[in-house]
Amino acid sequence: MFSGKALLRLMLGIVAAIGTGAPAGAERILFVGNSFTYGAGSPVRYFHPELVRDLNRSGVGGVPALFKMFAIQAGLDWDVSLETEAARDFAFHLANRRAEMTGAWDVVVLQDYSTLEKAHPGDPGPHIRDAARLAALFKAANPSARVLLETTWPRADLIYPANTPWRGRPVGAMVEDIARANALAMLNSRDLSGTVPVGEAWVRAMNQGVADPNPYDGTAFGKLDLWTWDHYHASTAGYYLAALVIFGRVTGYDLRRLGPKERAADELGLSGITATTLQRIANEALADPNIVRSGPARSPARR
Repeated sequence: MFSGKALLRLMLGIVAAIGTGAPAGAERILFVGNSFTYGAGSPVRYFHPELVRDLNRSGVGGVPALFKMFAIQAGLDWDVSLETEAARDFAFHLANRRAEMTGAWDVVVLQDYSTLEKAHPGDPGPHIRDAARLAALFKAANPSARVLLETTWPRADLIYPANTPWRGRPVGAMVEDIARANALAMLNSRDLSGTVPVGEAWVRAMNQGVADPNPYDGTAFGKLDLWTWDHYHASTAGYYLAALVIFGRVTGYDLRRLGPKERAADELGLSGITATTLQRIANEALADPNIVRSGPARSPARR
């Protein structure tokens, strides 16, 4: 009989031995994004890179590796790839990474630059245009592909300091602006399948007193800081919550089943209480009809 840890090591070894060939019957998912996807500012960045295919060969694991770890524990067969570049938007990937993104993916998760348009924060125009172009690219390769837009988290560094774009507005305002841009993108393109409410889950955690909404005045006792040191990228807990939301959105899996002994949380130093709390928050965000648009990305995973 294998112990839980021994079984995990065996499974990871099998995945690593497979190399670049996708397991027969596995569903193929591609993550396209930037540092928010590859986990900058946190140990998540180099979390089990052997579990995923980094198409840029930069050796990162990131949120996609968390997704894969959840899939292993849930008994779901996913072949996971990522194409990421720091501080880049959709236009960059279209202009420079078409070859890397080529393939008949079953699911694609698209994560744009955190302010939408760099020169004019909050402007949804380029996001709407390029989300449609990317979706059309993936649908041409696989007409049944599900292409999802991630609603990213709010950036404290653009909300609380003076002379920043969202200064004086509630912490959730930035998320609302990005969610609105995603809704407009979906109206503009039939190739987009839905949204992934990562930012909404962050705000839910703050509204419920689980996470502190303002790192500039310190983190209140007993609350999580979902941002890392720069108040821009996510902390380990922030990326963990993001990965949970994406995994639940894509697979339909009841995230609470991962439980307090979930292995990624344990390896990254998150307590069982933190893990289960964030699993609950993610599940609630995904069940909220006012948040998730266009229905489930797929049929719920078998229980």
